[in-house]
Parts: sequence; structure tokens; C-alpha cells
Amino acid sequence: MTVRAFRHQGRHRVAVLVRHGLLPIELGIPHRIFGRSWEEDGEPLYEVVTCAVTPGPVRTDADFTVHVAHGPEALAEADTVIVPASHELDEPYAGGRLGPALAEALATIRPGTRVASICTGAFVLAAAGMLNGRRATTHWSSCERLQRLHPRVEVDPDVLYVADGNVLTSAGVASGIDLCLHMVREDFGAAVANSVARRTVVPPHRDGGQAQFIERPVPQPGVHTTGTARAWALRHLDRPVGLRELAEQESMSVRTFTRRFREETGVSPQVWLTRQRVERARHLLESGPLPVEKVAREAGFGSASSLRLHFQAALGVSPSAYRRTFRVRGAGTGPDVPGDSGSAEGAAALDLTG
Repeated sequence: MTVRAFRHQGRHRVAVLVRHGLLPIELGIPHRIFGRSWEEDGEPLYEVVTCAVTPGPVRTDADFTVHVAHGPEALAEADTVIVPASHELDEPYAGGRLGPALAEALATIRPGTRVASICTGAFVLAAAGMLNGRRATTHWSSCERLQRLHPRVEVDPDVLYVADGNVLTSAGVASGIDLCLHMVREDFGAAVANSVARRTVVPPHRDGGQAQFIERPVPQPGVHTTGTARAWALRHLDRPVGLRELAEQESMSVRTFTRRFREETGVSPQVWLTRQRVERARHLLESGPLPVEKVAREAGFGSASSLRLHFQAALGVSPSAYRRTFRVRGAGTGPDVPGDSGSAEGAAALDLTG
């Protein structure tokens, strides 16, 4: 994570580049997530515009078209550019053959601009050379093809999204929500991202490293799950939580619990717990003046040095630097649901798949 808040004339400007064959849901995602990210006083933090190489009607994969008013000039003015998938056009780009008009439009993006793709929009970024030497992902069914046709890209098929510097890629469709929330969190902190997640009625945070496939996302009837243990752990993050204790909440052996936990969340219990502790610490740093040592204890890290170690590993910054960046903006905008710690408890309420 690189803590930053790009601004464009007071707001961060997001340009969504659409093409014929657009999946409407992928256009709606950035407009909803960025368009509902507000200051405490309700002032929008982002300006979101839709653009196309040629303004006018753009076909979708549904029975309607979308009228796009802006042309490629919007790309040169953007702080973030997002390329959703095209049902019709992504495969021709797979071999690196961008049409001259699209290639020219992409060339107008300013150096340093954050560029992201949703689903097979990654083929556009790869064909433009933006993914060379970077980790990236796309829809699980297209990962092998992306790797084969673009060998200079390090394709990871097992994640929801990848942030490699200022270039980000996401897996299929709904993972675009996770990607956009990640960018909001990166720009303006966890409190703002959690607030828009609540209004959108989606999990406030699914880590980008979570698997695209979870073996048992919906339990079979009559099969015992690990949801009770996860909810219990979230209520006890301020103290050591052992694997045996978690297994006891479900009346399982440690071995069975560990296997089932990974099937349901895609990660081990230890990794999951660390992520929840980091999220608890983020919320505490944003929403109040607690000393770092106290934040460490409340989040279950035990000491400030342990918190710094895990925080740096997860986010790339120290707790103090994170607080300096987000404390003023985040204060007062945190979770308004009792028991919601900003990600951990919110995740328990909204998404017990991890």
C-alpha cells in the first residue's frame, strides 16, 4: 500500500473507459463506489466520468446501449483510469493488437496516473504494455490465455485483485467492487471505504490475496461451518486467540477445523486473524486518539513493536504515518453500527466467508 490521496481540482477524477460489448455491471461498480465516497459534510471526494474512444452510443452485452458523452480527452485529465471488460473486444486484444484509435487514446494517460482493470479489461492493459514485468490477474477462465499470450506478465490466477505500483487488475465482475473499495481505502482511509461499503450493502473488505475460488463458499445443508468461531474471534481480538480455542467453538478437532476454515475462507485461521487485527488497528488509528501502544493491545498485537511489524508488512507504512494521513479525515466517519470495528466486525455481519 502507498498512502496517498490524488486530487484533481479539489476532487480525485476517475475516468472509466468503455468499449462496445461493455458489461453494464462493470460500469456501475466504479460509479457506485467512487460516486458514494463522501467527506463528513457530504461533499463528494471523487468526480467520475465515463468516456469512450468515440463518444456516442456504446453497445453492451445486454439489450440496451449506453450513451457516452466524453471522448478520450478525459483520460489525459484523470487521476485514475479504469478499464472494464468488453464481451466483444477483449479477445482480439489478447495477442497484443490494439486498434490505433484505442492505442492513441491510452497513450494520452499522464505518467503516474493510477490505471486499473476489471475482469478481462486486463487484456487491454497487457496489450498496451502496462503489465509488462508486473503481477496481474483477470477472470479465472482467462488467466491461462493472458499468461500464454503475454509471457512478460506475471499472472496470478488465485487472487481477487492485484495492486502492483500504480497499476491494478481485478478478477471477474464482482471483484471490481473489492478493487474499487481498496482504492478508496488507499486514498482516504478505512472509515470512508467502510461507509460506502455499508451504503452499498457489501462486505467492507475482502483482501486482494483472497482466492477467486473458495471450495465451500456456501455450506451444504447439515454441514457444520466455522462461522461461529469467526464471530467469536472478532469479539475477542484484544487477547490471544488460539487455534484450539477456535476449534472448540465449533466442537471440532483442530485438524478438521483448520481444513474446513481454509475451505470456507481461502486462508488459514492464523492469516485470517492477523488480517482482522490489522483492520481493527486501522479503525482505531483513524477514529480516536489512542496511543499506538493502546491500539496494539486493543487489536490483539500485544505491543507497539508487534503492531508496527504487522502494519508495515500489510500496508507498507507505520501506524503513526497512517494516522497522520487519515486521522483528521477519518474522525467521525467511522462505523455507525454497534460492534462494527471498521472491518472486522463489519465483515462478521456482512461476510463470513473471509
